[in-house]
Amino acid sequence: MDDSTYDTVEIHKKSSIESYLRDYNDTYNNPSFVADEEKNETINTTDEGKFSTKIKDLDPCLKDQLALNNEVASIATLGITSKDLKRKKLTIVKNILTLSIAFMFNFTAYQSMASLQSSINPDEGLGTASLAVLYGALVASCMFVPTWLIRTIKCKWTICLCMLTYSVYIGAQFYPVYGTLVPAAVIVGFGAAPMWSAKCTYLTQMGNQYALLNGEKSSEPTISRFFGIFFMIFQTASIWGNLISSFVLSTDQKAESTLNQTQVQQYCGTNFCPYTDIPTGDEKNWLELESDAIADEKRWLLSGIFLGCSLFGSFLVGIGVDPLTKFGEDTRSGSATGKSGLQLLVATFIHMKNPYQLLIIPLTLWSGFEQAFLGADFTAGFITCSWGVGNVGFVLVCYGACNAVCSFLSGSLVQKLGRIPIFTLAGSLNLSLVIAMFFWVPERREPAVYFVLAGLWGVCDAIWQTQINAFYGFIFAGQEEAAFSNYRLWESIGFIVAYSYQNNLCVSDKQWVLIGVLVTGMAGYYAIEAKETRRKAYKSG
Repeated sequence: MDDSTYDTVEIHKKSSIESYLRDYNDTYNNPSFVADEEKNETINTTDEGKFSTKIKDLDPCLKDQLALNNEVASIATLGITSKDLKRKKLTIVKNILTLSIAFMFNFTAYQSMASLQSSINPDEGLGTASLAVLYGALVASCMFVPTWLIRTIKCKWTICLCMLTYSVYIGAQFYPVYGTLVPAAVIVGFGAAPMWSAKCTYLTQMGNQYALLNGEKSSEPTISRFFGIFFMIFQTASIWGNLISSFVLSTDQKAESTLNQTQVQQYCGTNFCPYTDIPTGDEKNWLELESDAIADEKRWLLSGIFLGCSLFGSFLVGIGVDPLTKFGEDTRSGSATGKSGLQLLVATFIHMKNPYQLLIIPLTLWSGFEQAFLGADFTAGFITCSWGVGNVGFVLVCYGACNAVCSFLSGSLVQKLGRIPIFTLAGSLNLSLVIAMFFWVPERREPAVYFVLAGLWGVCDAIWQTQINAFYGFIFAGQEEAAFSNYRLWESIGFIVAYSYQNNLCVSDKQWVLIGVLVTGMAGYYAIEAKETRRKAYKSG
């Protein structure tokens, strides 16, 4: 890798400082001054030379950042007091929390409905086929929509508008056939990529600004912490959504699996094959019988509740989240700044040539594979097959709870232990879970095992979602739109592949695929860390 790549983070820090200062110059039209945190006094700096002699007296929260790259001259007109500083930081925290809650409401609806598709819409593979189409559209969207849409209507309104596309998919659940579900999936696919890219850009920029205000030499810990807060709140969506679906569906007469334990041992768990007809004494496939047991009224009630949640999430972003333009979006030197639509598309493709991007692709694919496995194969093959569709939501509540808690803790653990131990923990634990499932025979009289496996998978997913996102934000600083578009692109390809072979492979075959992708992904991650270690050693030497 050349030196220009190595200096990405330093260049981004410089641009963040300039962006922050320009924002404050526009907001505060008064003589330039900086605050002494303890005395709340001001130091006049109308003369650039005098200002240079005063840098040693600056508040610690600005001193390190202002000294960075000799940026003294560019802040000669800055004005900020300790009260302004606290208000700015509280505003950033408020926006992070509001955005997180909005995503929680939207995905309370979508995640829970998506995790039920293989169980409630199994006819001709409709449920998983719609999800494959959804992520296929997302891949196409990743190619050109995120950078163009973010540049056109900015991050906030990109998120707000694209959340509404999820409401279309939820609405299609009132009458789930190929003619309604597949077109709705295409709409969501084209909205998902810009929404997630805008979210990642928003959190990363907020992290950069907050770190600047705190005088941190590196914004990586703050960005990681913000992603942790976001995913802690976001992952509770799995709790609320699955509680709702469980209470609605478990009131049906047929909440338990109709298979006896001998059939469970033969057809469920790692032996589960969606295309295998399990003897039921009926012409229909066993999964179709399970789906038919859910009354239309229950489907409509569930869809109505989730539709309301999705719409409220978009509304919350519209009224409660500040535009990123207040925090330097217009002057931020991201990869899409000042480029035409065609140039933005080219930038997304060019980014794939980045050596780090090539190395992180397998682990990004893994993020899609592991989520699809849990949402489709674990729910249908292990839970629905052996215990009943009415219990899917209850088990996934445990997954969501563990995911939420560990999402919050992962950021702090990375700060204390570093990235490598945390990534290694997630990789080792996930690999162990996949291997354990080869030997576990589901038994409805031992429900604790279902919850333990789901909970531990939630621990792993929490680390993958928070830390892969944060890792992208760190190693591709200054290239956020193109980088996060690639993130959504490759994660979506993982989903597409997993959902595409959903009805054609047995669970045991999919487990071997998971092992191969995970091992390859961890190898690529370790390669990046090795390059980073050599880069730092070279620069310090």
